[in-house]
Amino acid sequence: MVDITPPDLIEESPTVTPLESRPREKRRQRLFQGMQRMPSSPSLAHGGRSRSASSPYGNRGSLSCASLAATPSFGQYPSGSVTPGYFSNTQSSAPGTPIFEFPAFEGIETRVPRKIPTVSTTYLNLATAALPAEVAATRSRSGTARKVPFDFWAKMPDEIRVHILSYLRPKELIRISRLSKEFHRFCFDGQLWTHFDATEFYMEIPAEALAKIITAAGPFVKDLNVRGCLQIEHYKRTEVIVKACKNLINATLEGCRNIQRGTLHNLIKANEKLANLNLTSMTAVTNSTCKIIAQHCPQLETLNVSWCKHMDARGVKMVVKGCPRLREVRAGEVKGFNNRAVAEAIFTTNNLERLVLSGCVDLDDEAFKTMIHGSRPEIDILTDRPVVPPRKLRHLDLSRCSQLTSQSVAVLGHLVPDLQGLQLSGCTSLTDSALRPILASTPRLTHLELEDLSELTNDLFSEHLAKAPCATKLEHLSVSYCENVSDAGMLPVMKNCTSLRSVDMDNTRIGDLVLTEAAAMVRARSSRTTSRAARPHVGLRMVVYDCQMVTWTGVREILSWNAEIRHPSEDVATYPSEIIGLKCFYGWQQTVEQHTLRVLKGDFAAAARLERKWADYMQAVEEAGAGGAGLRRRRRRAREAQMLHADEEGGAAGRRRARTVAAACAVM
Repeated sequence: MVDITPPDLIEESPTVTPLESRPREKRRQRLFQGMQRMPSSPSLAHGGRSRSASSPYGNRGSLSCASLAATPSFGQYPSGSVTPGYFSNTQSSAPGTPIFEFPAFEGIETRVPRKIPTVSTTYLNLATAALPAEVAATRSRSGTARKVPFDFWAKMPDEIRVHILSYLRPKELIRISRLSKEFHRFCFDGQLWTHFDATEFYMEIPAEALAKIITAAGPFVKDLNVRGCLQIEHYKRTEVIVKACKNLINATLEGCRNIQRGTLHNLIKANEKLANLNLTSMTAVTNSTCKIIAQHCPQLETLNVSWCKHMDARGVKMVVKGCPRLREVRAGEVKGFNNRAVAEAIFTTNNLERLVLSGCVDLDDEAFKTMIHGSRPEIDILTDRPVVPPRKLRHLDLSRCSQLTSQSVAVLGHLVPDLQGLQLSGCTSLTDSALRPILASTPRLTHLELEDLSELTNDLFSEHLAKAPCATKLEHLSVSYCENVSDAGMLPVMKNCTSLRSVDMDNTRIGDLVLTEAAAMVRARSSRTTSRAARPHVGLRMVVYDCQMVTWTGVREILSWNAEIRHPSEDVATYPSEIIGLKCFYGWQQTVEQHTLRVLKGDFAAAARLERKWADYMQAVEEAGAGGAGLRRRRRRAREAQMLHADEEGGAAGRRRARTVAAACAVM
């Protein structure tokens, strides 16, 4: 312990203190020692450092012997007052703990001790410098500094922000644009609207917003689809599109019937890079429009003018001649295709890969022959075939061209080796002779539609289609309303055409054997899986409603295969990976759909239970319809089977629906 007795008192005392005054001196020393032990902070007792006068950690004013400032002796100030040195603003010039000095006044023991007043630190001048405003603002009440929040969106480059917004749909971009001016600017950035498809949202946003989008993104729009968009049919909004869109590559204006003819012509003239143009059902399309297309769209590849009533085939001829890159023409329901000049232009260019002439009732045999082999071709003596370059056609649609006969359609044989799709539905006068040369010379044929050709026989399918080079590649076949087709013709097709994905055989004479052969074909081509969690997919879709020869046993064969679980060994079970989607009679279709739904969910047990109960119900119904002894018993069994089947079919997949037996009427 450091002796705190003032040296001045010892040196200036002329005489030795009497004995009776020693207790008072001890009392005074104990007082000073106690004052030294009273630091203003507990940390001073351990660290040996004095506390600063500007400390903000306490509000109570106390008398302390420790101070960072140079404190004068108590003798310079009146007794009982608070010393200015204790609250001085001046900084201490001597580092470390200061030397304590005490006033040398006499008679201190006779004075009444005074209580030191409490002084609030809020009225004191702190000895430390003030913090900057931006730093002080980020300091919490506890004294710890808070981190300034980082504005991640503001610091991000504009390119990344635009890329993030590109993942949003148009409707979502319109909503986000209302957040702030900055988001509004980015949401209407033209880079986000290079593909403008208004069919997804045109009914959900106002016309003003739609016009604003087109105006802002006009120079950036390359794909424009306003199919059925009623908001732009006003002449002012269509003028906005014409003025804004200058770089269109794909344009779809299908169904925009109120667009003015001059506006459409200006739009075509302003976009010379058009590659795909869809003008279906537009009343503004005329032969003059086709002439403008031929003059200003040299890069055009696809043109759709179906159901344009104010033009004819002469407009198609202009486009075919003026656009050397044209590959696809859709001109359904367009008149005037009996014109020989139009047919000669199509034959001469020989650039078309897809030609759709469905519903062109004016197309006759001579015009069609001219399209395929020209007006006066050279005929080979040995083969009796025209010697012309093969056509590049890949897809040909001649549906509902009622004037075509077997003689003209047979011309396609050996002249369209790359043909992949052929649609002849509705050409009611066609016979087997029209399709025999085509099937023999089209090894890449994948889609064949022969709907409503009542003159076709089983011989065409069993002897020609089943043995054709395209048999293993055929994926879609439609023979609906071919009333002469039966099991004899379709069984070889089901056996040899192993790539079939969809078969339409409604209103034909096929029976249960075709369904059984279809199930066997799918069973042979598909692989089975040992994973219980794997889900099968529909690999073959069949339409057999209104087929009088199809019974419930054939339908049950399909259902049984779909839910079949094999056990090649005791520990391993295999499940189907491909099933058949079936459409049959209306009375059975609900059961078939419920069965298919359970199989697709992987609940094979529930599907098998439904199939078994439905078979019991159908068998009981057949027995109830038979006469003879036991009629009442058979009818009762039929009613019970019907109730059980209704419970299984009406419940959720894999769970029986509970019946309320107690609430049933005992009489009824």
